[in-house]
Amino acid sequence: MSKHAILSASGAHRWMNCTPSARLELEFDESESEAAAEGTAAHALAEHKLRRALKMRSRKPISKYDCDEMDAHTDAYVDFVLETIAQIKLTCNDPLVLIEQRLDFSRYVPDGFGTGDCVIIGDGTLHVIDFKYGQGVLVNAKDNPQMKLYALGTLELFDGIYDISTVAMTIFQPRRENVSTFTVFKESLYQWAEETLIPTAQLAFKGEGEYAPGEHCQFCRAAVKCRARAEAKLKLAAFEFALPPLLSDEEIGEVLNLIGDLTSWANEIIAYATDAAVNHGKEWPGFKVVEGRSVRKYTDEKAVAEAAKAAGYRDIYRESLITITEMEKLMGKSRFNEILGGLVIKPPGKPTLVPVTDKRPAMSTSNAKNEFLEV
Repeated sequence: MSKHAILSASGAHRWMNCTPSARLELEFDESESEAAAEGTAAHALAEHKLRRALKMRSRKPISKYDCDEMDAHTDAYVDFVLETIAQIKLTCNDPLVLIEQRLDFSRYVPDGFGTGDCVIIGDGTLHVIDFKYGQGVLVNAKDNPQMKLYALGTLELFDGIYDISTVAMTIFQPRRENVSTFTVFKESLYQWAEETLIPTAQLAFKGEGEYAPGEHCQFCRAAVKCRARAEAKLKLAAFEFALPPLLSDEEIGEVLNLIGDLTSWANEIIAYATDAAVNHGKEWPGFKVVEGRSVRKYTDEKAVAEAAKAAGYRDIYRESLITITEMEKLMGKSRFNEILGGLVIKPPGKPTLVPVTDKRPAMSTSNAKNEFLEV
């Protein structure tokens, strides 16, 4: 069995929406991003802490990402799991708790397997808890195919051994202060697997179906060079950029809806092309590599200070406070609030235009400008 499944649970949202993408990705090298490496380190630390909390043997992992923030968030994850177990024990004396459990869902997805961060079975309910250390994308548990695959893999192991009627799937994402739980009856999960998952996975495993660009492209290795995605992004060019009054409100709304993705895609293209040119000698038609703009800097600050003082200049230093985040880390949260809580305010943010799906409440636009200017 290979280390990574072609149809991975973590990539299910992508290959279920764009079935040919899983095979297309195989044409690209798999490299681990800094964020992914940090996430792996956080998972290892969280696993260690949870094992120790449950009186299991474990050796603390060491990584270059160790920091107070990671410590706090992994502590929060362990607290959440322990609270869940305590709640289950109110009606079930001896729940089954599994940590970093390998889960095989190949009955539904060819060669499908994954690893569940924490699985708990007790009182007729299967709990699947997934620790997300990333903060770039808010992850919702509702109808999340990755969580459903983990649940199906767990049911493969224990349905029939334990009396399971309900499945509760939870995303714990502390850096976004997000705890999202989706609960379904076991039968509805099996129905989804038979009616939706199996036929979709069969198409994806063969690399068949239609390319379907969307927000699920974000972590696709083929995204930068994907023709279907490029064509979708370039739909924006179909608009003739006349002055806004010449566009209808609906057209402007559609441009606003597309422009974020278009900007992100353009930045990805620039990053890919720059890396290829600078690091691999790739030549792109109409472009060249030049030395970027730079700013002046001192070669030796101590020598600069001595030279300036020798010339009679004294007012050459600037003193400033460290940032609020740095101060809070220095003092600790409770001490920070005790000493400086009354001296910190959070002014209203600059009015920003966002999609109606954004969770923040809408501002009163009649007062927004004045409120911002008064601060």
